[in-house]
Amino acid sequence: MKLVKLIANLGYGSRKDVAWMFREGRVTDAQGEVLYADDKVPHGEVRLDGEPLDPPPGMVLMMHKPVGYTCSRKDPGRVVFDLLPPRYRMRDPALSTVGRLDRDTSGLLLFTDDGALLHRIISPRAHVTKVYEAELAHGLRGDEGELFASGQMMLEAETEPLEPARLEVLGPRRARLAITEGRYHQVRRMFAAVGNHVEALHRASIGGLVLDGQLAAGAWRMLAADEVAAIFRS
Repeated sequence: MKLVKLIANLGYGSRKDVAWMFREGRVTDAQGEVLYADDKVPHGEVRLDGEPLDPPPGMVLMMHKPVGYTCSRKDPGRVVFDLLPPRYRMRDPALSTVGRLDRDTSGLLLFTDDGALLHRIISPRAHVTKVYEAELAHGLRGDEGELFASGQMMLEAETEPLEPARLEVLGPRRARLAITEGRYHQVRRMFAAVGNHVEALHRASIGGLVLDGQLAAGAWRMLAADEVAAIFRS
């Protein structure tokens, strides 16, 4: 791929914008030699204003999503893409969230521009476990774990029972819930079905990938290949 297209696809600007960067001599190789728009140079050897380019297509990143942000590009309020470099919105192929966390839920959120990987993670057939920590309005009554694990629980307006889920009681009004599906507002609806209300919800892990205090709220980082592989190890 010609460098002008490569850099534009990474979101640094339109083809016209990137062509101007070449004319200004801002695109060089690792040794500082000026490159030209039609050059074909390995991705890792290219520098823009002296800095390496963003990763090529196939990148995966994790974020500690804060409360108050939606997993959208166009919501009128604050969106998770506001927490990333602006050029990430312009990448081609597009960078997307892997599933969603609602505005009032915090925790581990993944992004990727690899469509096949995205669908592999969210597919019910993959049985990737997601672990949530919930603070509840009312005390647990004691039978929730058995019901959630039964594989027979039905949510309102649905026709298929939920897959078995694992409940761990952390306190009178605190619990950790591990699910393998991703139905709309599933955790909140599960507790609502047993007469409770989720006051705060946090996703702690996806598969074998754990947030575990690695990132402050609103922070993010790229994942290495072994970390991506850990998603499929529960």
